[in-house]
Amino acid sequence: LRLSEDLPVIVEIVDGEERINAFLPILDEMVDEGLVTIEDVQILKYLHRFEEGQEEK
Repeated sequence: LRLSEDLPVIVEIVDGEERINAFLPILDEMVDEGLVTIEDVQILKYLHRFEEGQEEK
């Protein structure tokens, strides 16, 4: 089995709208080729388990 050196990659960044918009000029400088999308999401459920000794914020 030989792996291509040009495999597709997806990088997801999750943050608030203001922070994403502030990052777009930096992203524009970083990306030479590819596809950049901005998607609205609907969160149906979010669960987080706290480890022992970790305090809930």
